[in-house]
Amino acid sequence: METTKTNLIQTISQIGVPVNDIGRAVEFYKDLLGLSLLFKTENMAFFDCNGIRLLLTLPEKEEFDHPSSVIYFQVKDINDSYKSLQSNGVSFIDKPHIVAKLNQTETWMTFFKDTEGNTHALMSETLN
Repeated sequence: METTKTNLIQTISQIGVPVNDIGRAVEFYKDLLGLSLLFKTENMAFFDCNGIRLLLTLPEKEEFDHPSSVIYFQVKDINDSYKSLQSNGVSFIDKPHIVAKLNQTETWMTFFKDTEGNTHALMSETLN
């Protein structure tokens, strides 16, 4: 049976985010964003984000010591989530705004920085 490209990758199981200070980053992701801490070591912390593991890690090598890719966190109500996280101390780069309209669906986003300089986003899709 031939393996095709379409069935090689099944899902995302873990996303790694480089950090400079594990304690500070754990506080941000756990206390400000409200993610569930699975466990922590001296150099790493693992969170659950609805079945996808988020790994915060001190970079093992210099080539891994840079801001991560943008993680888009899906939320039900972007305005409520924005206000709630902002009141928790999350530093947003912009306000929730529409980035795309497709038929009756609007895609909304707002971007924020974590304590380690990584940019992430909240994302919500609504029916018009």
